[in-house]
Amino acid sequence: MRLAAAALLLIGLAAEAQAQSDYPSRPVRIVVPSEPGGGTDISARILAEKLAQSMGQQFVVENRPGAGQMIGVEQAARSPNDGYTLLVAAAAITILPATNPNVKFDILRDFVPVSQLISSPSMLVTPANLPFKSLPEFIAAVKSKPGEFNYSSAGVGTQPHMAMELFRTMAALDIQHVPYKGVAPALNAVIAGQVSAVMVNPLTAKSQIDGGTVRGIGISSLKRSAIMPDIPAINEVVPGYEAIQWFGLFVPAGTPAPIVARLHKEIAAALKSPEMQKRVAADGADAVGNTPAEFSAQIKSELEKWAKVAKAAKVGQ
Repeated sequence: MRLAAAALLLIGLAAEAQAQSDYPSRPVRIVVPSEPGGGTDISARILAEKLAQSMGQQFVVENRPGAGQMIGVEQAARSPNDGYTLLVAAAAITILPATNPNVKFDILRDFVPVSQLISSPSMLVTPANLPFKSLPEFIAAVKSKPGEFNYSSAGVGTQPHMAMELFRTMAALDIQHVPYKGVAPALNAVIAGQVSAVMVNPLTAKSQIDGGTVRGIGISSLKRSAIMPDIPAINEVVPGYEAIQWFGLFVPAGTPAPIVARLHKEIAAALKSPEMQKRVAADGADAVGNTPAEFSAQIKSELEKWAKVAKAAKVGQ
């Protein structure tokens, strides 16, 4: 009986190894926990196109929006861990646990982070008709009138909100938060002069900066943006400040290591290609392709960072 059981085990292991070596042998689903057309969706579709070319199978994007990414993320977490369900999620996945008490997933327990795909900074913009023209002048103005200045965001607990709260805390500012339902109305409030500042994507801001309706005064990455190099990094004035929007690939926990390794290899190659580098740079972003270990460490660090920011801002309490 023991010999028969051992033989069956060996047959099963051989079949599993064969399945992994043939991966993928059928279409792969990429769950996107947001609406079509957003940054997460665009990143997933770019990835799907490149993986289909290199791996010889269809990679199909499936949008599952709702509850601030939670519906799609939870669905992906419950999917079989066979490599045929992937998740592309945004940096907000590290903010949600700190700001939403209803979160039912643990990104490091329920998933294996495969690689960060794309990272993009935000830009701090102010109305063009306000007197301050630089980040130090803005900080000085806010400090001179505590509580009288305000900023808009895409909503409570969103990445733009938390990026501004991190800036407010690190720069020791007394500035009020005015939440809106989305990035567009938050930016429009700045254009109209109803609020004093907002964090938005550099490309979103560029057309308004060029049109003279807003002024860009700081970039949220550690270094300046290649598409607007004259605008300083906030880090140059507030040392250590960084708040990056990124998109990354995850697989359900327990996905076989050879499949994770194969996916990472293909992703890293795609992101390093001149075509992809050029395509991403045109959007003011960077193609990353870090290792699963590096991505996991980054996520752990960001979970801790945003938990502290949320506590200081009294969000989700």
